[in-house]
Order: sequence, then C-alpha cells, then structure tokens
Amino acid sequence: MDATKNADAQVTDGCPGDGRSGGEGACALEKAADELRRGGVVAFPTETVYGLGADAFNPKAVARVFEIKQRPSFDPLIVHIDDRAKLSHVALDVPPAAEKLMAAFWPGPLTIVLQKTPLIPDLVTSGLPTVAVRMPAHDMALSLIRACGVPLCAPSANPFGYVSPTRAEHVVEQLGALVDRVLDGGPCAVGIESTIVDVTDGAPRILRPGVITAEALSLVLGEDVCRRTSHRAPLAPGMLPRHYSPRVPIALFEGTIPAAPGNAAGLLLQGPREVPAGYALVEVLSRNGDPAEVAHHLFAALRQLDRKDLDILVVELADERGIGRAINDRLRRAGCRDGADQG
Repeated sequence: MDATKNADAQVTDGCPGDGRSGGEGACALEKAADELRRGGVVAFPTETVYGLGADAFNPKAVARVFEIKQRPSFDPLIVHIDDRAKLSHVALDVPPAAEKLMAAFWPGPLTIVLQKTPLIPDLVTSGLPTVAVRMPAHDMALSLIRACGVPLCAPSANPFGYVSPTRAEHVVEQLGALVDRVLDGGPCAVGIESTIVDVTDGAPRILRPGVITAEALSLVLGEDVCRRTSHRAPLAPGMLPRHYSPRVPIALFEGTIPAAPGNAAGLLLQGPREVPAGYALVEVLSRNGDPAEVAHHLFAALRQLDRKDLDILVVELADERGIGRAINDRLRRAGCRDGADQG
C-alpha cells in the first residue's frame, strides 16, 4: 500500500527485497530512520511481534516509549541490533555461553541478557547493570536499524499490559497518533515474544520462554537450561504476573472442555475438538494442534475475541513441553487478575 494516514498514525509499506510490493519502498525506511535519529518513535515489524522503537542511546526518546505505552519505569526494555559487531556498543562482556547462543540463534527470536555499557541509559535497563539484547530475523527491522545507525530499544507496540500486536493495523488501533510512524511489514511470522536467557550469573537461565525452547538451548550449550523463578524485581520484559491481557476475563482449562459459563462465553482451543453446546463463539488456533501455528495465531485470536460482546473467554492450555511452555506462560499471564501489576 502507499503511505497513508490511518487514525493519524503515518503507516508506510516495506522496502525492496522484503517480499512485499512497497508503495514508497526504501524511501519509507529512510523517513522512519530520520524520525528515529531526531528522537522520534517508530513502530516496526519483527518476526515475533511489532516493536515500538526509539534510539537506545537517547534518554528522551526512550522516555517517550515509556510514556506512549504507559509502561512503569521498573520494567526494562530489549535493545535490538542489526550486526554482531555492534554488540560492543551495548554489552561489556560476552561470555562463551552467549557466543554459542548467538552463533546458533541470531538473527532470531532469542534475547540474551548481558552486562551493559555506559552508553545504554539506565532508563532502558530500569537501573539494572544488565541489558537484554537481540538481533531480529526480519529484513525490514534489520534494514531500519542499519539505516538509523543506532541500536533500537523496542518493547511491543501496544499499551502496557494489553495483547501484543502482530500486524501494523493492531498498532494503529491501539496507539494511533501517539506514534510518529508505523512501518507495515505484514503479519509477524512467530507471533509471540522472544525467549530471554540470562548468561550473567553462572549457569544460563531462561527468564521468559519463547519458541526457542529450553531443549534447543540445552542442546547448543551442552548443559541443562532451566527457568529462573525467583527474583525480587523484573530482570527482563514479560516477567510481571499480569501481561498480554485482553479486556474480557479469561478462564484457563486443560483436559475436558468445561460447560459454557453463561450465554456469552467464548472458547479458544489449541486444535479441533468436539465442543459442548452453549458457547457463543469458538475459535481454533491450529488445524492440527501444531504449537508453532498456535503461537503464530494466539495474540491475533485474543484480539479478535476481545472485540466480541463476551462476558468470559474460556481458553485451553497447551501441552507443557517445548513451545507449549511459552504459549502457557502468555495465557497464564493474560488470565491473571490478581494484584494491580500488569506487564
């Protein structure tokens, strides 16, 4: 599509070589890069979800990201780079475990927590001495970072605590004129946020599960990689009890599908099943229960069902293995209604 105004946010298409027929092409990327260099905030696609990008070295630009998302300052951001050689601008030390993980999974949906350099403002890391870094596997994202010449901090491009965006129109619907520009790279291929691994404290530990599983990480490192469960404050994004939440209340289940709790109940299933009568709406995430397909469709399905006139959404949990752990992590946080915190 050509560059258009949509809900007062400037939405532009891709660049040559990204597999899309762009209206403005490389010009759109350069305009977005110029916005970023001037301290602006640009939403852009990655393979996981759409990110809300700002110059990671510019504290004022980073502060705008927190303001737009209404995100609390104690929740750190991920820094995105386009080239392994530029990691030295962001991280002080790269231990052998991190080198192995980068070689195996970068570019890709893996974020690695490292000791930060003084160039990274404390606001990016919420005052922590560590920084979460990744290299996205998306041509448009990499081209944008390369064009603006600086790393980008980029949390998901949605209001704090709500379902993450997997299409450009999701960003426009939620943030509209608050964002200087939205780059449209089509639907995100993965559909849930990256796996986050901390390598700064001895044995590597998973802080947030994703499609790169504990089994895959362990195979590369030659040692078991477990999930860190005890921490006094968030060490990375997506660690607060409530996160990824639609407005409609969620009830989780596994095994037998429960009876519909009322006349306005929706049902979200991992794969096709025989459904008891009484549900107002039923959505199936995968034709055969494939976890990667479930992850790809999860956030878009939650958004679609959240637009319906439902009193409650009954959601099936995945098998607690592989990618299913990441899917269940998102669902449990989405369904959490205890306390005031949101992620």
